[in-house]
Amino acid sequence: MNSFEPINKGFNQVFRYGKLSVGVVVPIEQYSTGPVPAMKHHLERVQLAEQLGFKAIWVRDVPFNVPAFGDAGQTYDPFTYLGFLAAQTSEIGLGIASIALPLHHPVHVAKSVATIDQLSNGRLIMGVASGDRYEEYPGMAIEYESRGKLFRDAFEYIRAAQEDFPILEDNHFGKLNGQADILPKPSAYKIPMLLTGYSRQSLDWNAEHSDGWMYYPRDLYQQQNTIAQWRTLIAKTSTFSKPFLQPLYIDLQEDENFKPQLIHLGFRIGAKYLVEYLHHLEEIGVNHIALNLRFNTNNIEQTLEQLAAKVLPHFHKTQEAKTTS
Repeated sequence: MNSFEPINKGFNQVFRYGKLSVGVVVPIEQYSTGPVPAMKHHLERVQLAEQLGFKAIWVRDVPFNVPAFGDAGQTYDPFTYLGFLAAQTSEIGLGIASIALPLHHPVHVAKSVATIDQLSNGRLIMGVASGDRYEEYPGMAIEYESRGKLFRDAFEYIRAAQEDFPILEDNHFGKLNGQADILPKPSAYKIPMLLTGYSRQSLDWNAEHSDGWMYYPRDLYQQQNTIAQWRTLIAKTSTFSKPFLQPLYIDLQEDENFKPQLIHLGFRIGAKYLVEYLHHLEEIGVNHIALNLRFNTNNIEQTLEQLAAKVLPHFHKTQEAKTTS
């Protein structure tokens, strides 16, 4: 249990057992005064993040702009947008955090993510979730309270779709009888699928079926206990451990000695204290942190460069050999 299962290029380079890597959430811009980002300079900033050594970018699945939710994400469809970014980058991991499975037919999800994975040389990492925005469900004529069962059925369908001429019975989304195949297949034997939150499932189900877990920021003691409990369950059904990742909102200050002040799901903070905090996360078992700059008050390009100069060297210490599936 002292290693992660090798899956595809993106998964292998982002997640290292006992280590923490750093990525960034798209859109890479400040938009604290409203839910909809401008999406200006978005491609240039993704390319800069890759050039500076961030391990992954993360887009989100937000089918509807729900004002009560307060964040429309990158506004672009996650599959179309990641296909575009795959063609404009070469090494950085391409993450989705996360596809609300009940709101999509799984055959379309399976085909989209396998396409991106193939075209990006195996860089696709897919987060999956049950979806927690009630307002979206009536627009799709889907019963909100059924999302836990729909999530499991969609998850099972996507896993089956990665087999040749799959067979699948008793599934809400359809029956696969082995007479038709779903193409393309992933670059590896499967697409890495990481659960977000609990997705209306038990922790036992999560530990057995997921390829990793995305969870929200918590105090260090609580997060450490949660990770330890989850990994104890993993050991019952797997010979490999599994990675844990979380987002973190930051407002990075020019003064690297600026002491942390709480903001929504993160900190207003200087680079010195950010490094210290990330080391604590690494020690308790967090393997990847996805930085969100939505509330950042300084110039975005300068912030990325400051993070690359003052933070990344503490966690991306050597240029690992490039991994492939």
